[in-house]
Amino acid sequence: MSKPKLNTLRLSIPEPSLEWLLDSDVSIQYQVHRDLLQTERSDLKTRILLEGWGANLLALRNENGHWGQGFYQPKWISSHYTLLDLRNLCCDVHPNITSTLLKILKEEKGNDGGINPARTLSQSDVCINGMFLNYASYFRIPETDLHSVVDFILSQLMPDGGFNCRSNRSGARHSSMHTTISVLEGIDEYRRNGYTYRLPELILAEESSREFLLAHKLFRSHRSGNIIDPRMLMLSYPCRWKYDILRALDYFRQAGCSYDSRMDDALEIIIGKQRTDNCWPLQAKHPGQVHFDMEKAGKASRWNTLRALRVLRYFGAE
Repeated sequence: MSKPKLNTLRLSIPEPSLEWLLDSDVSIQYQVHRDLLQTERSDLKTRILLEGWGANLLALRNENGHWGQGFYQPKWISSHYTLLDLRNLCCDVHPNITSTLLKILKEEKGNDGGINPARTLSQSDVCINGMFLNYASYFRIPETDLHSVVDFILSQLMPDGGFNCRSNRSGARHSSMHTTISVLEGIDEYRRNGYTYRLPELILAEESSREFLLAHKLFRSHRSGNIIDPRMLMLSYPCRWKYDILRALDYFRQAGCSYDSRMDDALEIIIGKQRTDNCWPLQAKHPGQVHFDMEKAGKASRWNTLRALRVLRYFGAE
């Protein structure tokens, strides 16, 4: 893997910064050990559902088997986004999580085979299904339960190589960065957990979707070279369904992709956001009701510092 010519980054982690990262929720401790210190701490992983953010989220599950008011309402406290948060915390499988996932599969399937919470639209949303495939695969739902979701996702692949949740609803003809990254994360999780149904086709869709993002240098118009949306350059967490360059680079890292020179502009921007205290900020939050705040906007962010460091280390920035 060739290294990008990036030489302005302080990649070594001063002891105070490492202590700051580790003086945090157990989910961050686990990922710091796994991704920055290269030590697998199964004891920490086990604790994620027993204390801190993971335990708090699990405890907020209602007696009816959902979080919030159901599968998709209100958005950030719904079952859908809570399950995505639990997956991103790296929680272990838990019976209550499995039960909710099976409930969703039973009650939220559309006629097209996708997960569809809409009551007025017959077409499923491929962005939601990409996210669902992500956390359902992570929590190891039986493969047969995912067949129709995979079928639906593959039916939505667009000629330009990516995905757009509006293609089957309003005739969109160009793929969306937001939708494409959600589907990419879902396919990657499906593959890494050993699922095989239609896997060769999913891998081809993953390859074409990666190329779609890279052709846009992760944030630029492929026609004009202009920035598609300045918000794509902001460091937000949790990402929800929103695309940004750090989320994209973290996907490429997790998927084991090689460095590509078309990543350079995005990598330089990430480097430029490093503060003098060696941390990265939480620049923005996506508005909406939340169970609780993990971090405060405008402050130093452990999540973004962890994610930026593991991305830049992986791609060999020095």
